[in-house]
Amino acid sequence: MEANFGCCFFLLVLLVPFTCAGRAVMSTTTGSGDGSIQKLDVQKHLKNLNRPPVKSIKSPDGDIIDCVHVSHQPAFDHPDLKNHKIQMRPNFHPEGNTFGESKVSLNSKPITQLWHKSGRCSEGTIPIRRTKKDDILRASSVQSFGKKKLKSTPQPKPAKPLPDLFTQSGHQHAIAYVDGGNFYGAKATINVWDPKIQQPNEFSLSQIWILAGSFNQDLNSIEAGWQVSPDLYGDNNTRLFTYWTSDAYQATGCYNLLCSGFIQINNDIALGASISPLSNYGSSQYDISLLVWKDPKEGNWWMQFGNDHVLGYWPAPLFSYLTESASMIEWGGEVVNSESDGQHTSTQMGSGHFPDEGFGKASYFKNIQVVDGDNKLRAPKDLGTYTEKENCYNVKTGSAGDWGTYFYYGGPGRNPNCQ
Repeated sequence: MEANFGCCFFLLVLLVPFTCAGRAVMSTTTGSGDGSIQKLDVQKHLKNLNRPPVKSIKSPDGDIIDCVHVSHQPAFDHPDLKNHKIQMRPNFHPEGNTFGESKVSLNSKPITQLWHKSGRCSEGTIPIRRTKKDDILRASSVQSFGKKKLKSTPQPKPAKPLPDLFTQSGHQHAIAYVDGGNFYGAKATINVWDPKIQQPNEFSLSQIWILAGSFNQDLNSIEAGWQVSPDLYGDNNTRLFTYWTSDAYQATGCYNLLCSGFIQINNDIALGASISPLSNYGSSQYDISLLVWKDPKEGNWWMQFGNDHVLGYWPAPLFSYLTESASMIEWGGEVVNSESDGQHTSTQMGSGHFPDEGFGKASYFKNIQVVDGDNKLRAPKDLGTYTEKENCYNVKTGSAGDWGTYFYYGGPGRNPNCQ
């Protein structure tokens, strides 16, 4: 409901939580007192997120992409970044075998973003997906908008299962991982699909996790990949995303540019924007290449999309443990299982098909690599796998030629063997 402040009167809006289809959201009703304060909180948050643009671009999927001057982005609201000097390029780039990048099978059309069909942002600006009032109203509160729930990172252990950790959080995973060393980045080429989501409060994503610290109160995490999240974006589009936290998803961090933190320098790729084209079962396959690494000189963590797009960086002051190195790298899929009807969700992971189906049918990560202490890309050693319920979602690793170290992952969720 839009409030018209240009009139001589306005309707006071009371924002109260209610539950719909197992999902807590904010509702608008008439009222006074706290309601008007919360309405003003929404308006204030929108004003803070949506910076005055140099120009705006209407994407075919309904998004508005604002081209905002690079120095006016939300990152610089962070107290540790008030006097930060923007680093416009990394000092060092990881060296090593990069294999074949962003190759497609049966089709040579490159991965792009839908808003590019309507225009581009000029040098000196960055594209920011405009946040709408409805986006915030779908969240349980203004404060929780753009944030993951607690215990969102898989914590593999040799002995399984870990029901106390995972069934409480409602998050399920199918991942490959390395731990027990010092890692300075990670890379992967990720197959891109459009998994079906059962409930609006559930999501499905495929990503890289860069982790350090403990999984309880002080976990540092940098994350990047693609996701389908109706709650966050208001649709079922497959979108590029990033995430960060320095306190195990409690108070710090957010998706994309929905809080201060990540500094974007690239004018061509919008975080949170739709990816196109997408893979089709038994037909054309598309993937994106993502690289996250630590600049040995400045200590900032950089992100690259494909071969040519260095998107920006997470400044070192955002973190505690990641100021040194990561202690674990994870690659794979994650879904939310809300069990809204008392059964396991039918939300899909990856392509929605199990790893055994193979290429063109199951989703994959290929050419997965880590950045070592010499700033070189190398294949991960002692790669482990983890999934909570292998009859719902699973993972299968391999190694071969141009694909380097790879794995297939995912599944349909609810099925006769997953209730």
